[in-house]
Amino acid sequence: MTLVDEFAQASSFDPEETSEWIESFDALVQARGTQTAEGIMSSLMSRAGQASVNLPLVHTTDYVNTIPVDQEPEFPGDEQVERRYRAYMRWNAAVMVHRGQRPGVGVGGHISTYAGAATLYEVGFNHFFRGKNHPGGGDQVFFQGHASPGMYARAFMEGRLSEEDMDGFRQEKSRQGHALPSYPHPRSLPDFWEFPTVSMGIGPANAIYQAQSNRYLQNRGIKDTSDQHVWAFLGDGEMDEPEARGFLQLAANEKLDNLTFVVNCNLQRLDGPVRGNGKIMQELEAFFRGAGWNVIKVVWGREWDDLLAKDKESSLVKIMNETPDGDYQTYKAENGAFVREHFFGKSPETKEMVADLTDQEIWNLKRGGHDYHKVYAAYKAATEFKGKPTVILTKTVKGYGLGPHFEARNATHQMKKMTLEDLKGFRDYLRIPITDEQLEADPYLPPYYRPADDSAEFKYMMERRAALGGSVPSRRAKSKEIHLPEDKAYETASRGSGKQQAATTMAFVRLLKDLMRDKDFGKRVVPIVPDESRTFGMDAFFPTAKIYNPAGQNYLSVDRDLVLAYKESPAGQLIHPGINEAGAVAAFTAAGTAYSTHDEPLIPIYVFYSMFGFQRTGDSFWAAADQMTRGFIMGATAGRTTLTGEGLQHADGHSPILAATNSAVLTYDPAYGYEIGHIMRSGLERMYGGKHEDPNVMYYITLYNEPYQQPKEPEDLDVEGIVKGIYRVSENHMEGPRAQLMASGVAVPWALEAQRLLAEEWGVSADVWSVTSWNELRRDGLAAERENFMNPGSEPRVPFVAQQLEGAQGPVIAATDYMSLVPDQIRQFVPNEFATLGADGFGFSDTRAAARRFFKIDAQSMVVRTLQMLAKRGEVDASAPGAAFAKYQLNDVNAGTSGGAGGDA
Repeated sequence: MTLVDEFAQASSFDPEETSEWIESFDALVQARGTQTAEGIMSSLMSRAGQASVNLPLVHTTDYVNTIPVDQEPEFPGDEQVERRYRAYMRWNAAVMVHRGQRPGVGVGGHISTYAGAATLYEVGFNHFFRGKNHPGGGDQVFFQGHASPGMYARAFMEGRLSEEDMDGFRQEKSRQGHALPSYPHPRSLPDFWEFPTVSMGIGPANAIYQAQSNRYLQNRGIKDTSDQHVWAFLGDGEMDEPEARGFLQLAANEKLDNLTFVVNCNLQRLDGPVRGNGKIMQELEAFFRGAGWNVIKVVWGREWDDLLAKDKESSLVKIMNETPDGDYQTYKAENGAFVREHFFGKSPETKEMVADLTDQEIWNLKRGGHDYHKVYAAYKAATEFKGKPTVILTKTVKGYGLGPHFEARNATHQMKKMTLEDLKGFRDYLRIPITDEQLEADPYLPPYYRPADDSAEFKYMMERRAALGGSVPSRRAKSKEIHLPEDKAYETASRGSGKQQAATTMAFVRLLKDLMRDKDFGKRVVPIVPDESRTFGMDAFFPTAKIYNPAGQNYLSVDRDLVLAYKESPAGQLIHPGINEAGAVAAFTAAGTAYSTHDEPLIPIYVFYSMFGFQRTGDSFWAAADQMTRGFIMGATAGRTTLTGEGLQHADGHSPILAATNSAVLTYDPAYGYEIGHIMRSGLERMYGGKHEDPNVMYYITLYNEPYQQPKEPEDLDVEGIVKGIYRVSENHMEGPRAQLMASGVAVPWALEAQRLLAEEWGVSADVWSVTSWNELRRDGLAAERENFMNPGSEPRVPFVAQQLEGAQGPVIAATDYMSLVPDQIRQFVPNEFATLGADGFGFSDTRAAARRFFKIDAQSMVVRTLQMLAKRGEVDASAPGAAFAKYQLNDVNAGTSGGAGGDA
């Protein structure tokens, strides 16, 4: 049923009068055009609302193009020239993947995505995508991951890549120096790709927050980004990902009209139809409209214009509306005669409409995504629309032009190579000047084609890119130098808490406040907190740094009279994404790559419940690593037993292990404020100091909400040990059996208590080591092993942890508020006997002391484990462990004493 039918049905009180109104409207459109009709209809709908007339909700429009023919702008380019070199690119993209399947290689690849989306990209490349040399600063383009062969093909045409480079597709080590990664991977090709997108759903999320970050830079006066646009090319199947749709309201709420989504609706997922029984374009139209976006549909090519103009009774539109996507896919896998019978043959009116067309002419009725004019009109309208983000839903055919073995087939996504017959057919379709003899010489290695530099095609293409500011994609690998904080910024962290108790969360917040106060550096700090600022003591930032909101604060705040009132501002520094960790990571990624995308280094500091970090958003952090994000990830309320009362799902005993799987993440578990200060100072110098060989890292630092006395920084502090992962925090010089107690984070005070008990009650002399990073110690140990393996004739390198323990006698007992696997990472690199006490299993709600006694990780458990190891060595009486076990009532959870109350949860 068309919208006209619905209107007529709703107005059935007087069919004759309804017909007259419709005739009047048709006359208006014919006489004054669609734009005037739109204005009048908008005014009528507004008037109807004022009169309390109940209007039907219109979630979707008819299955036709949003932009009427009479509103299409004139295409400004030379379509024939653009069509010719677009054909060359489509050929080279397919040939690159095909050549990658040659015997002895067989690395895979995707042919069909770019084949169907070539027009979408080329209209952008030729007329819209602005490079970094553009006066406005250039656009950010998130390319659809599976379409990467097309971007390589264009770079080859522009002379940025050689044939040898193209043949290095997916052979990053075996053809090093001439290698191309499979997808957009900035870390693998750092001067080319800018945004990783192939982990589906991450691209849409990051594109939205990139657009927000652009506005953030503008509103805070750091950079003028008013002439920069964010483009995200997505698949209709990808839009099933929760992340792909989950942030749409942010873009609408913040009126991000600097953002355009282009959804390539080829109606196919990786295995089959996206909505075989439905219509994905209509579904997405309703979804985006409901989220507050401007929606433009590009359904049909110009060949359909005359047919639709003849469709006075809407018979054709009715069939278009009712035909499911599964059928549309089937039509493009058949032929013109099949389409005539099964599509146009559904009604006498539509059958007659195409009676004068040949089967070939019917077959040549293109989808809108393959029509330069229709796509250009949509892009132009999107970039000119103000007040809302825009989504362009454009209908294409997956595998377009690749021949009947590929086009619209369910298996087309997995098809990597072409037969000789396919190659010849594809060549003929694209009119590539390559002979049969060239193809037959070696069907595994069909030649690439690139026109001469003095050809009309090459000159035109390069002129267009020059006018738009240079090649895209392109990444800036280096950025401007920035002033780093002076010593004064770290004084508070070094001072300790005196006689008061303070959690490491509070020590960090005080340090952060001092960093943000630094005159030259402070403005570059971007605190990001997902709706837990008060839990972390960060509400102190509200009245001073303020919360970023491009609309400001247009309401009377309920706490306006309080010192720590909630204040929002367009110039606010604190990003508050709400209860939204995934969005926070996307904001973190955008800020942490501003050094590259904008040549304006920002230092994102993302603070969150540690339990809801890597286990919830690990894939996003992986993409952040690929994009070479720099910044600090602060896992607050860390530990399995520290967050009392919250229970199983809040008890983090494993985030350092998950963080260890990300090679770009340096994980630290500090016990004291001065440790945090030195770790963050070292991190800033590495990431933004300009001297480190690998600055593209992120620091994961755990913070605890348990208050205890924060000591003043010792005068002879081993700063290198803090940064590298371990230093001796307390040495015992008494005579007696020796032991080494290792702990990290909140467990260091238990180790110090165990040291006292061992000395006073059992005559054992133990040193206490603060392990600031088990993960970094392991990485150093593995690096030493590999270095020794690769250099068998050289003096073996000793792992740092073994260097630190040189001369340290006795067994090592490692305690942690994490699972045993965390300290066990370094077991093979420790020269002493080694035992671990960890919080294995699920967490639960209870007091800290009871939970630690249950897991046997508290001070008394360290004492008993130490005595057991010493008794085994014959260094203490064999009865000592049992006596200690009974003395401390180790099986009684109510007898635990390690850890007090206090600290926000």
